[in-house]
Amino acid sequence: MSQTAPAPTKSRGLEGVTALDTQLSAIDGQKGELVYRGYSIEDLAKNASFEETAYLLWKGELPTQGQLDELNRQLREARPVHPDLLDHLRHHTPKDSNPMAAMRTALSMLSAYDDEADTMEPEANYRKAVRLTAKLPTLLAAFDRIRKGKEPIPPTQEGSTASDFLTMLNGEAPGPAAEAIMDAALVLHAEHGLNASTFTARVIGSTLSDMYSAVVGAMGALKGPLHGGANIEVMKTLIALDESGETAQEFVDRKIAAKEKIMGIGHRVYKTLDPRATILREMLSDLSEEKGETKWLEMSDTIRTTVKDTKGLDANVDFYSASVYYLLGIETDLYTPIFAISRMTGWTAHLLEQWEDNRLIRPRAEYVGPRDKTVQPVGERS
Repeated sequence: MSQTAPAPTKSRGLEGVTALDTQLSAIDGQKGELVYRGYSIEDLAKNASFEETAYLLWKGELPTQGQLDELNRQLREARPVHPDLLDHLRHHTPKDSNPMAAMRTALSMLSAYDDEADTMEPEANYRKAVRLTAKLPTLLAAFDRIRKGKEPIPPTQEGSTASDFLTMLNGEAPGPAAEAIMDAALVLHAEHGLNASTFTARVIGSTLSDMYSAVVGAMGALKGPLHGGANIEVMKTLIALDESGETAQEFVDRKIAAKEKIMGIGHRVYKTLDPRATILREMLSDLSEEKGETKWLEMSDTIRTTVKDTKGLDANVDFYSASVYYLLGIETDLYTPIFAISRMTGWTAHLLEQWEDNRLIRPRAEYVGPRDKTVQPVGERS
């Protein structure tokens, strides 16, 4: 007797579906825990630099001092970009371009200046991961200065990624507190499992396309307001609320009554407070005290606690990162590409892992459209 094959299970948005094994990160949404290769995010954010975290994701272990020195040398050496790319930003990128769109194009162009772009040996791919992580901050800072009518500042090729980026962006070296906060923010955003952009990168990588193609696709996914663009919307909301005269409590009550989404609240994975949000709130508190400006923290806390008490939803990483970047003097529309600067390490680490034992990622879709239709002559169609 023949048996009917069981119907394939479906999950809208692939929620709850396990697609692959990874050693890069683990998320416990019920407990609010995030781990990179065995280390809690709290431990890394407080005790490891962004460069150490990048090495951990790429190589599997925290670096020795000698290994860290060598990685820093490689990153500093790779920060300059070809003059043609700067000319493209000057003369062929509209000044009002979305920064994510500008960076998406610039990342794609980088491949034309990399002799190893199509080389798939593991060590070549590692070198490309380093170069991509090094060059994106240079490109973003150059774009921001050019659109403001200023000349790009070349990388100093000294110090940390956070320090050199803020120097290129603002024209002066950051203070110790600003550098430490930016460095910690980069650690917090470096990796987060199979989020939309990382999954996009792995799908592209699974076809054995090159690393540049994969990260350009990831960049496109991150651009969406439901992924990397959420912190921009958070800051827009806070600014509008500050200018409106409405209290944070009144704002939340109105949004809930209208059944409208509040950006930065809720997460597909975390059912409690995002652990990254906890760390960012501490950073925002310290920065607010240093700057003597507490209104963003106060508004954010009121919104978060009210929504938690009313709807049971808590804040995600975007909720507090928005105000942190704002108090660092960073333009609102740069928040998402700064996210990309950090997540480049996670994207490339996932690609390196994918290629260790590659299998084409090819899920199915169930057809639910009509059947048995026939083609009518064109003149008889209504």
